Amino acid sequence: MNKDIIIIGGGVVGCAVARLLSRYDASIALLEGGSDVAEGASKANSGIVHAGFDAKPGSLKAKLNVEGANMYREICAEVNAPYAQPCAMVLAFSEEERPTIEKLYEQGISNGVPQLRIIEREEIIEMEPCVNPDVVCALLVPTSGLTSPYELTCALADHAAVNGVEFMLETYVNEIKPVEGGYVLNTSKGEMSARIVINCAGVNSAKLHNQLSDKKLTIIPRKGEYYLLDHTKPLQFTMTMFQCPTKMGKGVLVSPTCHGNLLLGPSAIDVEDGTDVSTTAEALAAVGKASRLTWPKENLRTVITTFAGIRAHEENGDFVIGAVEGQKGAYETVGVESPGLSAAPAIAKYLVGMIAENEGLTEKVEWKPAPKREKPFYAMTLEERAELVKRDPLNGALVCRCEQVTEAEIRAAIRRPVGARTIDAVKRRTRAGMGRCQGGFCSPRVLEILAEELNLDPTEITKCGGKSNLLVGTIAEAVGKENA
Repeated sequence: MNKDIIIIGGGVVGCAVARLLSRYDASIALLEGGSDVAEGASKANSGIVHAGFDAKPGSLKAKLNVEGANMYREICAEVNAPYAQPCAMVLAFSEEERPTIEKLYEQGISNGVPQLRIIEREEIIEMEPCVNPDVVCALLVPTSGLTSPYELTCALADHAAVNGVEFMLETYVNEIKPVEGGYVLNTSKGEMSARIVINCAGVNSAKLHNQLSDKKLTIIPRKGEYYLLDHTKPLQFTMTMFQCPTKMGKGVLVSPTCHGNLLLGPSAIDVEDGTDVSTTAEALAAVGKASRLTWPKENLRTVITTFAGIRAHEENGDFVIGAVEGQKGAYETVGVESPGLSAAPAIAKYLVGMIAENEGLTEKVEWKPAPKREKPFYAMTLEERAELVKRDPLNGALVCRCEQVTEAEIRAAIRRPVGARTIDAVKRRTRAGMGRCQGGFCSPRVLEILAEELNLDPTEITKCGGKSNLLVGTIAEAVGKENA
C-alpha cells in the first residue's frame, strides 16, 4: 500500500489529526494496532476537559491545553459527541495546602484560564454538601468540562472516514525506515509506504521517534486505576473534585461523568509494560482511601466496574509535537499524557497547520460534515421514543436493559463509517454493556447482531480483538469430541 500520508495511532489525537487532514487533497490512511480506535489511553481516562491551570506556564502543554479546552464545545457539537461544563474545584484540607491553591491560581491566570477564583469553606460546602467538612479552601474552575473520550474519538474517526481517510485496524507498526521520497513502514500486515508519516502512537511513540532521530526520547508508562459507580443513585457531587496535585499527577479525584456515573481515581504507578491494564487490589484500595479525604461518606457498594489506563509520560514532562528534526515529511506527537484529551483539538490544529504549510497541501473544494446520529434512546422522552418505534420497530427492541440501548442503535453502530467490529466496540459507541450488569445480559445478543451484520460465524466474534473470542465452537462439535 502506498499513501501520501500515513497516521500511526487511532487514539483521540490521531483521529483528531486525521479529521483535520481530511480537509486536504491527499490519500490518507490511519493505522491502529488495536481492534478499534480509542483502544489505548483514549478509552480509559477521566474524560475531564481540564481548563489549564495545572500545566507549567510557558510550556507547550499549557498553551495547547488552554486552546484545546476552549475548542471543545464547538468541536463536540460539530461531530456529535457529548460535552458538559459542570465546573471543578481543587481542594485544600489544611492551611499548609493553601499556598498550593494560590500557586495553581497564579498559574491558571498566567496560562489564560478565565473565571478562576479561590473560595473558602462555607461556599465550598454550600456548592457541594457531601464534601469533607474539614476542607479549608479551594480553587474554583468554572470552565472545567467533561466529555466521553471514546465516543469523541469514534466521532472524529467517522468524520475523517466520510472525507476519505482509510482506517486500518489491527495493523501494528513495528518499524519506520526513511527511503528516497518518503518512508517505508514495516507492519503486522506487511510493508506500506508514504511520503509523509505522523507518529501519534501513544506509549509507543518514543520507540518510533527513536527509529528516526538521534535525539532520543523516553516514555514512562504510568498506570492509573479507577472505580466507576452506578448512575442509578443520585450524584453525590455535581462538579469534578480534585485534591492538591503531586509530582505524579493531578491526584485522586471524585468526578461525575457526562453519563451521570461517579468516577473515583486514578492511582499513578510507573510500570514497565505499557499494555498492562490489569487492576490491582492494592492500587484500588489506595484510590478508595484517598477519595475518602474528599468524600468521607464514600460508598463503594454501587461500584459496577474498575478499570485502568496507561498514560504516556515523557520523562522531560512536556508534549513533544511537530516535525522530527532532520527527517523531511516526518511528524510526531510524543508524551501526550494528561491533559492530552483536553489539548487534542489544539494539537491537531497546530500539527496539521504545520504539515499543510510545510508539505504544500491544498484544501478540497468540499469537506463533508460529520455524520448525524439520532439522540440516544435513553435520553428521549416517551413521545420521542414512540415516534421512533413507529419509524422502525427495532427501536423498540431493548438489547441492553441497564443502559436502555436498542437493537436499532447497535446495528447503526456497526454500520457507522468506522463501525464496531467487537463487543467492546459496540459498547463504546452505544453504552450496551456499560451498566450495572456489565454486559452479562446483553452480550449474547450483541454477539448475534455483530455476526449477522458482519456476515461472520458467531465463533469469530471477539470481545476486543485478537484471541478474545467469546465462543470456541458449537455444542455439536463439543459432543462429537466427547464421543470420539
